[in-house]
Amino acid sequence: MRETRWLPYALLLPATAFLLAFFLLPFIEVALNAFTPKGGGPFSLNHFRTMIGDWKFGPAVRNTFVLTLIIVPLQTILALALANLVMKVQRRADVLLYILTIPLGISDLAAGLIWLAIFEQTGYLNSILSGLGVIPGPQTILSYQNMWVLFAAVILAEVWRATAIMLVILVAGMGLIPREYYEAAEVFGASAWKRFLRITLPLLKPSLQTALILRTILAFEVFAIVAALAGTNLQVLMGETYAWQFDFQDNGVASAYALLILAISVGFTVLLLWALRDRTGVRA
Repeated sequence: MRETRWLPYALLLPATAFLLAFFLLPFIEVALNAFTPKGGGPFSLNHFRTMIGDWKFGPAVRNTFVLTLIIVPLQTILALALANLVMKVQRRADVLLYILTIPLGISDLAAGLIWLAIFEQTGYLNSILSGLGVIPGPQTILSYQNMWVLFAAVILAEVWRATAIMLVILVAGMGLIPREYYEAAEVFGASAWKRFLRITLPLLKPSLQTALILRTILAFEVFAIVAALAGTNLQVLMGETYAWQFDFQDNGVASAYALLILAISVGFTVLLLWALRDRTGVRA
């Protein structure tokens, strides 16, 4: 009896040890680095002052928020549309889902290099347009002089690569919705759009909440695709974290950036939990 009582805790022990070793301890070290001056001493906010005083800080915050506020809604709409398509396919839906989720197996950097091969001066896009006579010769597409092009390239690459994350979660959520609800709605003459608004979206809220939280957190950590397509021409928070850690060899400021990203991620997680909370509960 005593062995059975301790069994759940024993099963949780490996996961707990993993979290302690790879999350809690690194977090404590990062926090100490962020608030401890170089050479030791009492806690201070010097690293945060250095971070905020850097001229790249403002553009990095702005660019990261702009990318997130564009990428996540686009991916949500696209993932919902693709999930509906997968659920409506009568035959070989598993094959369609597999094809749509192929980008999920591609790393951030690899995805960035794929799109770099398309957009760079000697890339496929220039070659095709030049061959068709649309442009006189290879053009420089990815340049600091065309910031909106850099934004568009990063957004396109991120939407192509990471929409599959949300798609898998939403397809799993839609698979749990009883088909009887849709059949009853059809009997009463509800259109496809009304069935989506009145049945799919409300019952999909838990899965949608999970997908949005996961994708928003990952969007604030965008780095490899930006580095591949824009280099240092497009500042983002993770890019500045990397620069301070490895280029400037200042882990204090890098830790301050890391804590800022964590705080933003936690803030948006709380906001999404509040916005998508269950409002159907009856108060006692």
